[in-house]
Amino acid sequence: MTTIISREIQLASRPNGLPTAANFSLVQHQLAPLPEGQVLVRNLYLSVDPYMRGRMNDTKSYVPPFELGKTLEGAAVGEIVESRAEAFKPGDVVTSNCGWREYFIAAPQQLHPVSREIQPLSVYLGALGATGLTAWAGLNLVDVNDDVIFISGAAGAVGSVAGQLAKLRGCQVIGSAGSPEKIQFLQECGFDRVFNYKTASVLEQLNQAAPDGIDVYFDNVGGETLAAALSALRIHGRIIACGGISGYNDEQPQPGPANLFNMVIKRLTMKGLIVIDSLPLLGEFEREVGGYFRAGKLINKETVVVGIDRAVEAFLGLFEGKNIGKMVVKLD
Repeated sequence: MTTIISREIQLASRPNGLPTAANFSLVQHQLAPLPEGQVLVRNLYLSVDPYMRGRMNDTKSYVPPFELGKTLEGAAVGEIVESRAEAFKPGDVVTSNCGWREYFIAAPQQLHPVSREIQPLSVYLGALGATGLTAWAGLNLVDVNDDVIFISGAAGAVGSVAGQLAKLRGCQVIGSAGSPEKIQFLQECGFDRVFNYKTASVLEQLNQAAPDGIDVYFDNVGGETLAAALSALRIHGRIIACGGISGYNDEQPQPGPANLFNMVIKRLTMKGLIVIDSLPLLGEFEREVGGYFRAGKLINKETVVVGIDRAVEAFLGLFEGKNIGKMVVKLD
């Protein structure tokens, strides 16, 4: 193995509020010689996701916080460059949680093999990756079928897949997004009714889109949109609590919705979702959703930023609404 220098992104300081480029550093790391039983991987695509913001705080959560001065972690698609393990050979394509870097050495159990036949390979970070798995698991969480469902953050990686899968389950799908371009994308995805949450009251627009109410709310946003959904939900409605990007950068937690008592009045069900709980179902997910993708029934939209040196820019862009679909970093 020749000497490999990997450029990597580390957390230099913990953000207060919205992160800035100053919270990160781009470093060079020389890899050690490849040990027996392990493989050398060159990353091709990296994922940046809103949940990563929470890991930048020094607080206990469902995953450990990122360490200062250490390379960040995240989903990635890579290619085996050199192998000293029987399970993989050079040229094999794998997914891993070793993103934010150009190269890494790993044991076979840290990697998940995927097919090179499905293109682009970055789809394994989007519709056929953790974001697609999140959408699929969320719908299963509250048994979504033939319902009226409202999805916030609908033009994002999770929301756009959730909407399309809900349509395949016979649902009427309503989505909210924040720009005309995103509204057009949701229409291309087959959403029945869409609205721009920036142009008028969310509750007013949701009531217009669903005058008889909604059965399910897939929450990616929280805040005002969650309050609107609590008003629009019918009796025995269900809420999939997937994310709350509207509050991820708040220095103080937002107060809960003023109309939370609707949970009692309407006998609502609200279930939280963490995608790692669904990893044992990965094979089932890949068969079902992979089948939709191969059959042309599922759109995988990407916003692609090129270069490890622009990974931080791509991440920060998530909180400025710069992505349509999945935000992906392509390594050059």
